[in-house]
Amino acid sequence: MFKYVFLVCIAISTRAFGADQFKWPEQYKAAVSLGYDDALISQLNNAIPELNRLGIKASFYLSLNSPTLVSHLSQWRLAAQQGHELGNHSLFHQCRASKPDREWVSADNDLDKLPAKSYVQQIRVASNYLNAIDNNTRRTFTAPCADVKAAGEFYLDQIKTLFVGIKSKVVQQPIDNMLVENPYAVSFIAPYDVTGEALVALVKQAANKGTMIHFTFHGIGGDYLSISNQAHNTLLRYLSEHKQTLWTDTFINIVTYMKKEQRRLGIDYDTQPVANSFK
Repeated sequence: MFKYVFLVCIAISTRAFGADQFKWPEQYKAAVSLGYDDALISQLNNAIPELNRLGIKASFYLSLNSPTLVSHLSQWRLAAQQGHELGNHSLFHQCRASKPDREWVSADNDLDKLPAKSYVQQIRVASNYLNAIDNNTRRTFTAPCADVKAAGEFYLDQIKTLFVGIKSKVVQQPIDNMLVENPYAVSFIAPYDVTGEALVALVKQAANKGTMIHFTFHGIGGDYLSISNQAHNTLLRYLSEHKQTLWTDTFINIVTYMKKEQRRLGIDYDTQPVANSFK
């Protein structure tokens, strides 16, 4: 019994020590990534102009069947040229209809019925399409609706080699420990109908913890699951005013650094099943 308790104490103290040793580059206290899902027109009209005005880079996760992607392809390509990330959000944005409040999921778009093997093939095709837009081969993925199973099968382990990082867990607060955050199961907050002050408060929490926060927005001043332009601009102004201490960048840049720092501290999630992070 004593030996067991001793080993547990050693493990806990090692984790605590490692958490203290995770360092962000330069003088930064925390990292912030701004993600925008579904290739919405309000993101082109409202989010990108303000991001560009303040010199902030963000990540846009494109559903490849979005009418806005086709009709405004030149603008999405320009966004990539301006330094924003274009991420993979699947071909058809399938979600699991069996989950609560999913009445809007059509029968032909039900991820509960799509075999994981087929879904993985679709995700590969989506990345090829994105490559034709921005000429990039390194990519990140955000799981639509944060669903990580297709036809009941966990699929993230089948796609982890395709991506630098994957966002797949919806949370309400910034993470607590950078060493237990799997880069292929990154936590994100998906706010809507909130104030800018509430968003800033979440950023301050991440700064106090010394960790990171990933926002996933949808509509900005329009469309659906939206936040107002005022709320969005309040957040961006705060990030711009604190750019010396808050590292606001694309998800791919942040997760690339995160993996490098984790490996420096002896943790390599590339060698571990992603499914372990969901147990």
